[in-house]
Amino acid sequence: MKLQDPTEFCDNSKITYPNGKIYIGKDLTYNINYFGSANGEIIEQDFTWEEQKEFIIKKEILWYSDTATDQEVNKKEVHYIREYKSNDPMLGYNRWPRFNG
Repeated sequence: MKLQDPTEFCDNSKITYPNGKIYIGKDLTYNINYFGSANGEIIEQDFTWEEQKEFIIKKEILWYSDTATDQEVNKKEVHYIREYKSNDPMLGYNRWPRFNG
């Protein structure tokens, strides 16, 4: 889908890493190059140097809107973090909200 005005578009995305762990992120301005802001040091611990040399990340837009407020996008982000349990360190890289499992 080519957007007419991507500056008016926001989304929540699921970022999947080669080990199957995920990160749920939000993009308030829609940038095709945005792949979340997960903690790189935490991710790096899960991969050897050899694995890091060829590293494929998948981005899947779970929800998008051209009318949602920042607050609505934030609320959706938390919803998806909980739904996908990406805050469980065994499943994902989100560290907030804290996982209570």
